[in-house]
Amino acid sequence: MPKLSVIVPCYFNEDNIPVTVRELIANESRFPLGIEFEYVFVDDGSRDQTLQALLTARRQYPDRIQVVELVGNVGSYNAIVAGMAQASGDCMAIITADMQDPPELMVQMYQYWQQGFKLVIGNRQDRQETGLSKRMSQLFHWLMKHMALRNIPDGGFDFVFFDRQVRDEIVRMQERNSNIFYLMVWLGYSYVNIPYVRRKREIGKSRWTLQKKLKLFIDSLLSFSFSPIRAISVVGLLLGVTALLYGVYVIGLRVFAPQGPAGWTTLMVVVLFVSAFQMIALGIIGEYVWRGMDAARSRPLYVVKQVYDASNHSEK
Repeated sequence: MPKLSVIVPCYFNEDNIPVTVRELIANESRFPLGIEFEYVFVDDGSRDQTLQALLTARRQYPDRIQVVELVGNVGSYNAIVAGMAQASGDCMAIITADMQDPPELMVQMYQYWQQGFKLVIGNRQDRQETGLSKRMSQLFHWLMKHMALRNIPDGGFDFVFFDRQVRDEIVRMQERNSNIFYLMVWLGYSYVNIPYVRRKREIGKSRWTLQKKLKLFIDSLLSFSFSPIRAISVVGLLLGVTALLYGVYVIGLRVFAPQGPAGWTTLMVVVLFVSAFQMIALGIIGEYVWRGMDAARSRPLYVVKQVYDASNHSEK
């Protein structure tokens, strides 16, 4: 029977860990007999008691739970790559530590994997959350679907089940400043999409700040779309045509109405508009250049401080 590795990134989740572990272990009974389970929890530089809670859980289930302690906070997606690199399963799943995604859905995902699908996506058909956070998430995924990757499911996703072959490709690529879930779709494997309603968070407070959400949107858009650069070209062309027409108008005004108004206000508006566009264009180009430089430096996505596995204190 195959081995299933469940990767769980953790950041300030000390109160979630006991509940998360309990639900994941209980979920094993829903799978066919004989499957081997492995849980890879990655502590992404938490400064609370998350690591201690994970080590306590590992002492309860030493044959199932591995804990990867990173030196510092590198972001959820890089922490996931660290967990993927450590995982040894034939198939793998990624789930958040706050249990907003239903672990029982992994059973259906596993069945699709057995049918030969390399990637199974659980996408958020709806969310129990309300307010601005829900609206921003919907807008983010709508923009990504229409501007970058048209083959991603509606509603967004970060709950996936995939084959070891997909894992090998993601770990090999070491993509930085990107979206690891969109990267799985970008690889081109046929996938199955399972819609579900995401639960409201019951324990703890989300550390997914507005700043992090904006960075994720910029990273995702620039990683999978040339739309920003194309938009600069289109707007530049339109401004060029407008400038030409305005030049013809000014010349005509000079020839046929030499005593007409000087047009200082109009001139200032045009100068300010063009200057603003140039600064925005430079900013977008700078984002691309910085990402190219960041990739060229080849710095590691993460640094592992210690791995707590079957040997208890194996350092890697």
